[in-house]
Amino acid sequence: MTPAELSRTVLRSVRGAVEEQELSVPVPARIVVRPAPRPGCGDYASNVALQLAKPAGRPAREVAEILRKRLAGSPGIARVEIAGPGFLNFTLGDEAQVALVREVLAQGSGYGDRSDRTNLGARSARSPLTTEAGSADGSAASASASAREVVVAEALARIEVAAGAPDRSCASPVPHPPELVALLARLGSDEARWVLLRPAAHDPVRVPERPVQRESNPRFRVQYAHARTRALLRNAGELGFSGEPGDVGLPVAEGASGIPDEAARRSGSGEPAGTQAAPAGRTLQGLLTLLATYPSAIEAAARLRAPDRVVRHLEATADAFFRWHDDFPPLPVGEQKPLAVHRARLALAEAAGTVLANGLRLLGISAPEYL
Repeated sequence: MTPAELSRTVLRSVRGAVEEQELSVPVPARIVVRPAPRPGCGDYASNVALQLAKPAGRPAREVAEILRKRLAGSPGIARVEIAGPGFLNFTLGDEAQVALVREVLAQGSGYGDRSDRTNLGARSARSPLTTEAGSADGSAASASASAREVVVAEALARIEVAAGAPDRSCASPVPHPPELVALLARLGSDEARWVLLRPAAHDPVRVPERPVQRESNPRFRVQYAHARTRALLRNAGELGFSGEPGDVGLPVAEGASGIPDEAARRSGSGEPAGTQAAPAGRTLQGLLTLLATYPSAIEAAARLRAPDRVVRHLEATADAFFRWHDDFPPLPVGEQKPLAVHRARLALAEAAGTVLANGLRLLGISAPEYL
């Protein structure tokens, strides 16, 4: 279940409460649902009850209780709780997590893209930066600003189309300023784009002397995460199995040599394995949340004309993937045979790679199969 689907579910509960006269309020056009602010608060949260309390003339917690009862038992929602002055916290069921992975894999390159897919090939053909130099008509500072403006404009054109805006791009490449041509030659296309797109609009661009191919470079880390997902798929194919969305099981037990602690055996410290697994379990939810919120990140980037939001979402997704990968190894270890949990983990790894590839494509940056 994505945040958009959960938002629609909550909106239906509000509409139902109004129709059955449990609440007397104008039905909002949309409900905002966000990832839970901290561990222990479920998967997602909404302040809809606080927003409706004043027009309803009732305490926010009372409004929240009306909605909680309506939402309890909804498909994909395992638990609804009221927190603080009237926040609704949602915990999704395992079936919702599996459905999310299925959705990402089914949509593939279309996940997070609300555009007319029939024109994707034409858009992709127009996307690359041309290395044709334009005439210099200002200072070095203005040339640098112009370089950033050109790259941001091209990325925004793709992001806005993916968010559902009409495709207004021009088939003819626009000549680029000499500063951009020089940057492309020195750093390469991928690094140059990343350097110019990563800062927020009000932040300065920091250009490195040369591209660094190590994990301290966020661009490399994101591309490496994608390449790792592709390598997992190749390695699994050599072992004779493929991904299938399902229950990814428990994280590996501490000191268990990478073997999944499926039986929740007690650890050497005498504590239940589930106790130690709690922080690791949050790595799973963290990755799932970033996959689910990718479409809303694209919409926000388009609405705010801020491609740096896509950059930062990809960085967070790559980091979450590596943390999850360490806790939930997708491949069997040693003499272990492929299990259902390995197929489920492989499917989740493929979904993470799909999101990374889709975001990189919108930025005009390559998603390498090997790195």
